[in-house]
Amino acid sequence: MRFVAARLHQDGPRTSPAYTATGGRIPDQSGLDLPGYPGGYDRVGNWVNRQFQLDVFGEALLLLAAAHRYGRLDADGWRAAEIAADTIATRRHEPDAGIWELDDRIWTHSRLICAAGLRSLAQAASAGHSRHWTALADSLLAEAAATSTHPSGRWQRSPDDPGLDAALLLPPLRGALPAHDPRTLRTLRAYTRELTDDHYAYRFRHDERPLHEAEGAFLLCGYVMALAEHQQGDQEEALRWFERNRAACGPPGLYAEEYDVGQRQLRGNLPQAFVHALMLETATRLSDAPLPPPNSRGG
Repeated sequence: MRFVAARLHQDGPRTSPAYTATGGRIPDQSGLDLPGYPGGYDRVGNWVNRQFQLDVFGEALLLLAAAHRYGRLDADGWRAAEIAADTIATRRHEPDAGIWELDDRIWTHSRLICAAGLRSLAQAASAGHSRHWTALADSLLAEAAATSTHPSGRWQRSPDDPGLDAALLLPPLRGALPAHDPRTLRTLRAYTRELTDDHYAYRFRHDERPLHEAEGAFLLCGYVMALAEHQQGDQEEALRWFERNRAACGPPGLYAEEYDVGQRQLRGNLPQAFVHALMLETATRLSDAPLPPPNSRGG
């Protein structure tokens, strides 16, 4: 928490999505004179310093809200929260790279995850901040609903992209809107139908190729599916998603970013911190829930 708060104090509205462990600048992406893993690339570094990701500020608020729940949010943390909330208010209409670091657009996920962060911390804030942050969250949700609701009633990726995206499963999990909201349910069911296969999940559809030919299954998305089914009360299906993706690790027990379902090989960044974080969160949440009745498990 202190690391994130320090970055917000340091860089304010220009806070980067990533830093070195000491808070420094991530080196720009470059290649190495190495063959690379089969199907992979010999790249190090990242172009993250050149990106604006609005969702960073929503995620920061979610982290600060969690710190408050555990009695760890100090005065510097509250000031960092004000910086994040003010940045959301002033930069909400700017296109951003989004969670997947793509072309700049008005990504629906970015706006909704900011609404989630604002709602989460508003519950603990002073009366003035609480009213302001709740109103800002309501405004973000209303604008997203007006511009990014698909004709079928689900969320779409952006006002100009009607496609589905795994990132759209996250806002209900973080409190942007209720689990029983019709858009939550329709997005989950449409995503399950169109972007998953054999309990492996994909980010979005790149083109007309079969999903597994365009890129590997994203293990992070598989754990998000487990959390989404858990939130809907389907513990048995949540466990299926968890176990399928939990098994997609290498011999040391580490996860890559992607899993090639056809070749049964790891792909992409290795190790991938986000995957491990979601695996641990999912394991914790599922372990706190009662197991399905034995007869529903075929026992």
